[in-house]
Formats: sequence, structure tokens, C-alpha cells
Amino acid sequence: MNVLALEPWFGGSHRVFLDGLAGHSAHDVRVVSMAARYWKWRMQGGAVTLAEKARETCADGWRPDVLLASDMVNLPAVLALSRDWLAAVPVVLYLHENQLTYPLREGKERDYTYATVNYLSALAADRVVFNSQFHLDEFFGALPDLLRRFPDYTHVGELPALRAKSAVLRLGLDLEGLDAARPSAEARRAREPGPPVVLWNHRWEYDKDPEAFFRVMNRLDDAGERFRLVLAGKTFAEQPPAFEAGFRRYAERVLHYGFAESFADYAALLWRSDVVVSTSIHEFFGVSMLEAIHCGCHPLLPDRLTYPELIPDRLHSPLLHAPVLYGSEDALFETLRAIVRGDAQPLPAEVLREIPADLAWPLQAPRFDALFEEVAG
Repeated sequence: MNVLALEPWFGGSHRVFLDGLAGHSAHDVRVVSMAARYWKWRMQGGAVTLAEKARETCADGWRPDVLLASDMVNLPAVLALSRDWLAAVPVVLYLHENQLTYPLREGKERDYTYATVNYLSALAADRVVFNSQFHLDEFFGALPDLLRRFPDYTHVGELPALRAKSAVLRLGLDLEGLDAARPSAEARRAREPGPPVVLWNHRWEYDKDPEAFFRVMNRLDDAGERFRLVLAGKTFAEQPPAFEAGFRRYAERVLHYGFAESFADYAALLWRSDVVVSTSIHEFFGVSMLEAIHCGCHPLLPDRLTYPELIPDRLHSPLLHAPVLYGSEDALFETLRAIVRGDAQPLPAEVLREIPADLAWPLQAPRFDALFEEVAG
């Protein structure tokens, strides 16, 4: 079977997803992409370029049995521009995020143009797939309010039909790549002694709330607790000032600062850490958290967003080990202090590895393949 993937934002998790899918699918997956910049223009005008590139990709006679479009695609526009040869090809729309519920910077107002693109693309698709149940529920919870903003012909009554063709299918993870960077037993025994290593491995942006993370670390430091830091993640020209202030305060205890140059370097940082913390106000899935968990980092996660569904219920508050989910910043501080003091034991490495194990690409790719076959059939 032939799968034509359309991605106008070929970067970050979108690119990792398509690289993993193309590398593990039993089908022939060809990717038509654009550079990951100018996201608003990608959603407004990227359809013209995608339609042209798709036609060029199929110039040798190759024809898709299924289209796979991301949430950044203006799907009705692509289909309209390609109706002479794509009109009969079924479409799967995969939502990594959406522009209806994505949190805004303080003081910003939402432009519902882009949320409407997501909505119309979902209507045009044969199957709509979300990366988490939380994402699906949040999207459909917000859609009625979006439609009622319009003066008439809101079609709110058609939402059950849209919901009926929607499903959840999580991203695959490159767990083999992480394991390739795992230190040997001898290297682990020779690991440099010192306080526990606390990991930040999220984008350095407002929606991950680094200010809350550093508030907790500063409280620990003020209380005399000892720890080291790995501050990794994608950085941008403008970044939250909390990172620079944190680096000035903890420079001698920061083992890494900034973006890792390669996946192997990034994986090595995960294996070097003991605890991974999220203070996010937005998370539709949580790739970086699951990667760190696989590498033996005890997670401390907000009891909201997608996190409760990523962690098995039995591990939310394990009896003999440190909690995983927290309900407040104070609770995060208390749990992290207990861990760095040695008063609370992190979950064993073998238990942590079980959490993301089912999302390894060799297991997850066949589920995507089955979806494509079902839609094509």
C-alpha cells in the first residue's frame, strides 16, 4: 500500500513522527514536506505548495492509496487544488496539536482562523486521529463554543458524526535509539558521584512554564538541599528569562545547558539523570517525558493534561515509592525534596521501562498500518 504524508511543518515532533513511521511501516510512506517556520503562513497558504509537491512526487506513476495529513495542513484547500487526481483517495488527519485549545501567551487573544482550519480539515477527512484521549476530549469540548461564535449555520448538530469518525492512536517512540546510548554496566558503576540529577527536557517556551520549575528548584536550594541539573530542550531566539537566571544561580551544578546536538547526545543526558520534572500548562502527548522515563528517570508530573493517561493507574501514587503525579506546586516541592534527600525512593528502572514499552515503533507502526488499511478498504 502507498501512503502519501503531507506535512507543512517538518520539524520537532512532527518530523520525528514521520521519520519513525516511514522507517517502520510495512507500507511505502512518502513524505511531502515544508520547512518548520512561519506556522501561520503554513496553515493559510501552505496548501498550494503541498499540492504542487504532491503532484511532483507522483510524477513517476506512483499513486497513493491513503493520504496522511497533519493538523498544520489546510486539508480542504489541498483537496480542492488536487481534485483531478486525489479526489477519490481517502484521508487520515493526524492531530499532534490544535489551534483551538493551544494555550496563548499572556495578553494574547486567539485568532480563530486557525482553529477553523483544524475544524474544516477534520470535516474533510475520512478519519480523524488524536495523539491522546485528553487531546480528543479537549478538542471536542471546545468545538461547540467555536461554532457558536458564528452568526448562523453553525452545524453544531453535526459534531456527533465528526466524533464518531475520530479515534486515538499514540505516537511511536524510538526506544531502540535510546537504548543504543545506554551506558554499559561498567560505565554506570563508574558514574561520577554526586547529588541526584534533576532533568528538564522540554521546549524552552512559555507553555512549559519554566518559571514554576525554577521556583521549585530555588525553594530546594534555599532549604539547603543538594542537587544537580540537566537543562535540555529546544531553544529559541527569545526564551523565558527563567533559564538565564537559573543558569547564573546554578552554573556549577548544571551538567548540560541548551539543545543537544544529536539524538545520541540527548539520550545520554537522559541516562545520566535521576528525576524528570514537568510543570507544563500544555501537553497533548508528552514524548520527551516518556523518553526520560524509559531511560530510568522517575517522573514528577502534573495531575492533569495528558499525563494521568500516560502513567498506569497503579503507579500514580505507589505505596512504597515516591509519587508520580502531583496536584500543586507545593506538592511537587515536597516530593522532590523527599527524593533528593533519599527519604522517598524513585520507581525501579525496570518498572519505569514498562510505562512506554508498548509505544516502541516496532509495535506501534503495525497499528498505523492497520488504520491505513481500514481506511483504504
